[in-house]
Amino acid sequence: MTRGGWEGHLPVEATELFIPFLRENDFEVEVSDDLDSYLDLDGTDLVLQCISMGEITAEQVKGLEAAVRSGTGLAGWHGGIVDSFRGDTDYSFMTGGQFISHPGGFVDHRIEVVSDDPIVEGITHFDLHTEQYYVHADPTNNVLATTTFRGHPDFPWIAGATMPAVWTRGWGEGRVFVCTPGHSLADLDVPEVRTIIERGLLWASK
Repeated sequence: MTRGGWEGHLPVEATELFIPFLRENDFEVEVSDDLDSYLDLDGTDLVLQCISMGEITAEQVKGLEAAVRSGTGLAGWHGGIVDSFRGDTDYSFMTGGQFISHPGGFVDHRIEVVSDDPIVEGITHFDLHTEQYYVHADPTNNVLATTTFRGHPDFPWIAGATMPAVWTRGWGEGRVFVCTPGHSLADLDVPEVRTIIERGLLWASK
């Protein structure tokens, strides 16, 4: 579990919410605020990353990419995974998406499930009042849920734009899971959000 970056996403408090769940599912959890941990991920089943913005060295991202390519899972939510290391395109290629904007800040919006994948089984939709992520996404993602934007006074042309909100993807032998909701601790306590993330963590783990 790596955490850090912009403190507004409460990386410590947010990740602490999931440690009991991981331990209940027989994970040994190691927590790190040093990205040099990516230089040696041998024996690691899953990297849960919560680092918004921040910087990563070429050696660190190479270590993470090699581990995922070899079978280590990579998972996270919101800015902790798709607004990390904005200047590193190799990292964004692996995650399958990059945060671009959240027009209007906190807005009412709906997340619609569009897949019968077990990660979203039993969930059809849910409503949130929080940041709605506008992302640039890879067409090879397996999209599990989407969100559609309303018009915005400054960006009227985005009305009706539908964005992926939850997706999975393969990377070599590894699995990548992304959930874009999760700005606040309250978001992570929404039952549907918590369930999707917990299932996604287990799916991504080798």
